[in-house]
Amino acid sequence: MSRTRIVAFLAFAGLAALAALAPAAPHDPQARGTRSPGAELRERFERMHADLEHNAFGRPLTLASRTEGHVLEGDVHARVDHPFDEVERGLREAAEWCDVLVLPFNVRKCEAGHDGTTLSLFIARHKDSGVDDTYRIDFRFRREAEDRGYLRVALHAPSGPFGTHDYRIVLEATPADERRTIVHLDYSYGYGLMSQLAMQAYLSTAGASNVGFTIEGRDADGRPAYVRGMRGVMERNTMRYYLAIEAYLASLAAPPGAREDARLRAWFDATEQYPRQLHEMTLERYLALKHRDIAASSRDRRTASSSP
Repeated sequence: MSRTRIVAFLAFAGLAALAALAPAAPHDPQARGTRSPGAELRERFERMHADLEHNAFGRPLTLASRTEGHVLEGDVHARVDHPFDEVERGLREAAEWCDVLVLPFNVRKCEAGHDGTTLSLFIARHKDSGVDDTYRIDFRFRREAEDRGYLRVALHAPSGPFGTHDYRIVLEATPADERRTIVHLDYSYGYGLMSQLAMQAYLSTAGASNVGFTIEGRDADGRPAYVRGMRGVMERNTMRYYLAIEAYLASLAAPPGAREDARLRAWFDATEQYPRQLHEMTLERYLALKHRDIAASSRDRRTASSSP
């Protein structure tokens, strides 16, 4: 594998944020019996009470990752300080998810289809790549449930770069109380030989020092030994996208014209709380890249609207 492809896959390793999504069971009220899916989510969240209240994240959150049978999986359970109605209004449409998913540093552009059932992400091949030097992943967007205080949306893409496939993003939400909401974010994707080799090349070179959040033991000095490898990639990127949801929800309180910049700054500040895992660049560089991307996307939209 050439060095160029290894470097290109470094950008894709950031994409695993999207790729990480766990295959959630389809919404089937009859299979669940008499309990509503919202009640099940609340019960599951309550069983995690100890981990939610006492962790290294500094917020009520649990993060898990798995790899099995050429599938990478990860999920986050968390409680956000926003009422359910606000979360539901903010995350029920594909265009709103574009505002979330474009926040990580390596996502150059997100486009929602006019009918609200599709969403396309453009992932940078390199950290400084422009909008015209990206991998494109096309998702189907579906609101699978939206009733009785419960929201479930799902995104699915059958294929991605380097032989990856079956990308899924699933979000569940239900009220925790009048002011707060329980959210569950699931990620998964399948990978083949090409993507496995590319990931191994990345992890043995540019990504050799990267770690996730799970503590697997202690070193000789008693310091945490964090998970590495493919699960480390999964955990870093799962966290990036969860923090994007938080940043997006927080930005809704700002005036419409100020929300975009508020989201960018909130996401960057949140990732900097975990520099060992998530630091990639300075705030100035991040904002410069994002403002360049926004300007390029605006030009593309103007060109498309003026075409005959």
